[in-house]
Amino acid sequence: MDTVQTTLWVVVLLVMLALVFDFMNGFHDAANSIATVVSTGVLKPGQAILFAAFFNVIAIFIFQLSVAATVGKGIVQPGVVDTHVVFGALVGAITWNVVTWYYGIPSSSSHALIGGIVGAVLAKSGASTLISAGILKTVAFIFISPFLGFVLGSLMMVAVAWIFRRTRPSRVDKWFRRLQLVSAGAYSLGHGGNDAQKTIGIIWMLLIATGYAAGTDKSPPNWVIISCYTSIGAGTLFGGWRIVKTMGQRITKLKPVGGFCAETGGALTLFMATAMGVPVSTTHTITGAIVGVGSTQRTSAVRWGVAGNIVWAWIFTIPASAFVAASAYWLSLQIF
Repeated sequence: MDTVQTTLWVVVLLVMLALVFDFMNGFHDAANSIATVVSTGVLKPGQAILFAAFFNVIAIFIFQLSVAATVGKGIVQPGVVDTHVVFGALVGAITWNVVTWYYGIPSSSSHALIGGIVGAVLAKSGASTLISAGILKTVAFIFISPFLGFVLGSLMMVAVAWIFRRTRPSRVDKWFRRLQLVSAGAYSLGHGGNDAQKTIGIIWMLLIATGYAAGTDKSPPNWVIISCYTSIGAGTLFGGWRIVKTMGQRITKLKPVGGFCAETGGALTLFMATAMGVPVSTTHTITGAIVGVGSTQRTSAVRWGVAGNIVWAWIFTIPASAFVAASAYWLSLQIF
């Protein structure tokens, strides 16, 4: 088998592996889209999954591919990426996703992927070939996205409480049960729009590195875009119930009005980040928003121990996935 054929088969397998990661992203992060709407009782779990998956997929028509461009061209210098780097990055990200899903920890698929890319590139050529601006922007939003979610969620909760202060609680609950369908749809839209593009970006990176796409192209092939949005929607359909429990019940108890404020605050953060081309964590964003909503009721309404464990998982995500990715990179040199 000649080199071109070998490369083609490797590329095909890596594209499939990337779509597996995309599926797991939807599977792992389904909780972020549906936890609040399930925990408040507005939708049953099965209904919420279908609802979220639908909005994940139709995000293809809403957002530009700014995040895909950041991942595909803004993390590593041109010419450094090869099939071994992509293999290492994907194995590192998938491994961390599996571990955190098994233990019910709502970690970030986004930062696992970035950590995987960084780890594989460090193993190949060192830090000098990384693009610091893209990495620093991504790392900064580890803190900015939950903070924005916290601020927007808490401000919305305070505003709603003031606006409806003279309205009967039963009427408020009835209205916000309907409005939460809007906020949950918006959050799922933001989830699909930001997260699917990360996989689009790494496949685009692979195609450019192997010569199956031109580095001057302004967007990846349409089949890449369609397959990635479809994969994340399929992953959401299968859900991540271990994490739903943590996100929807263990951090704080939510009513429909709180669920609406948390989802809306989180959705606004995701829309903003996607427009800026920043690959953010939907997990970080919705966690910050839920904590923000809970803290407006009373500080004790938030189970800070659970939230603290989640933050530790965030801190370890990039280095842990980077370590696995570096190991997988060296292993791949022996395989293909």
